[in-house]
Amino acid sequence: MVLAGGSLAQIPATPVLTVYQFNGPPEVPYQTIESLTGPQTSAQPAGTLMQGTSLIPCLVIREGVPLTDPAGMPYVGFEIVVDPRTATPDSTQTFKQAVAARQGLRVPNHHCPPGISQVIGVRRLYALDKAPFFEPPRSVAAPREPGGISALDRIVRAFHDSEDCAVVNRRLWGRRQSLEQAWESFIASRSDLGPPEMLKRARDLDYALRTALYEGHLGRGCSAYGACERNIVVLSIRNRAFGQCQQAQGCRFPGDIQGVASTPAQYNIWDEYLTQISGLTACYLRPDLADREPYGKLQAMYVQSLPDAERILYGSETDLMAIFPDTPLSDLLATRHYYHAPAMGQCFPNHPRVVYLSGAVAQRGDDFALLANTRIAVAEHLKTGYAFRVFRVHAEPDGDRVELQDLYPGFAIDARKVKFNKPANCLAYGIPSGCPALGTGRYRRVPSWLAQGRPVEIHCRPVDRGPACTESAVRRPVSVGGSCDTEMRPTAGVP
Repeated sequence: MVLAGGSLAQIPATPVLTVYQFNGPPEVPYQTIESLTGPQTSAQPAGTLMQGTSLIPCLVIREGVPLTDPAGMPYVGFEIVVDPRTATPDSTQTFKQAVAARQGLRVPNHHCPPGISQVIGVRRLYALDKAPFFEPPRSVAAPREPGGISALDRIVRAFHDSEDCAVVNRRLWGRRQSLEQAWESFIASRSDLGPPEMLKRARDLDYALRTALYEGHLGRGCSAYGACERNIVVLSIRNRAFGQCQQAQGCRFPGDIQGVASTPAQYNIWDEYLTQISGLTACYLRPDLADREPYGKLQAMYVQSLPDAERILYGSETDLMAIFPDTPLSDLLATRHYYHAPAMGQCFPNHPRVVYLSGAVAQRGDDFALLANTRIAVAEHLKTGYAFRVFRVHAEPDGDRVELQDLYPGFAIDARKVKFNKPANCLAYGIPSGCPALGTGRYRRVPSWLAQGRPVEIHCRPVDRGPACTESAVRRPVSVGGSCDTEMRPTAGVP
């Protein structure tokens, strides 16, 4: 897209944005400009964009001003980069090239060129830099005899090396539903591997470990903390499926591990868009992928977690006490929730004039700029709005580093979009009781349900092979959720 001309090129071009509404409808409507500006205005959509559609936005200028709703939220014209409905493996590179081309490009304004006729509300667009994910094509060789250390493991591996599994990731959209259908087909056709109930148990084990791998921090690999983290995720699934089956948590019947583990509202990695950019639904245990990264590491993490996961899901309370030594059984049975503090919403109580903009317009004379999913530090009030600088946050190991950037010199942000609100549920490092030794280098919001439960520290003694999964195996004690643990925070007793 070549934007309309104007004054000297001084501001960053609009980035590639992605249609995204967490756990929202699969498709988002867009409208024609005429339906919003003509004599017969209409809310009737002209069409839809699928979740995960990437596009280049621009501001539609009518009678000298951008097209917005009454509150100042822009409607933007767009040029599609990748449409999930037609995406192929080549789309990964298409997306990366578009993102790279926009970075560093400077333009006079963000006005649409002639010919743009359709618009979408910017509220559902986000600057997300993850490219569409497609797994490598499956080898044409005949499937090999699955290895495995247990009967369920052998079934899971056979599924990953099957044509049923291969179908799941050939298209970009609907992968969560496709994985469910693939397992149904596999169970119906592979009675040679065991009775239906055993095949269903293997399916549930596959779902639980997929969730544990991607809910945890992949960078922790086969470290003791990473292994314990995955065990706690599996424990939460067990307790939701067997201990307290609630429909709101995805449990359709007692023992519904598959439903619990893959409900986006509970484990957000199963959201439609997020399955498009990760290997969550991939056949990552395929033998032909063992020498390719990240598959080799994922396979090692699976092998490390498998024995404990089977015992957590299908074993006894004695097994739980063995896997989580020195942890009260009452805490283990009541742990259904956790959160990862670094991944929670950023908040800045020490910066009272910082404002998050889901979408807004800035003006400098006859030039207009789009700001979407951007934090700004608001300065003095001007005739056309507020002066501002972009508020950048760099997450570093010891805290957040703030950088103010004057990327839009002379522009003023629409005053209607500036609201100074004190952040709620905003705690140092996202730790409820605080940790004086850490200081206040980072603030994070905590979940709304946190006050209904109690934080717990869970102990493990897994086999540690290091973050890269290449070190000699050593059984190592570790705890998760301690008073100053800034990473994973298990919580017991939440209804």
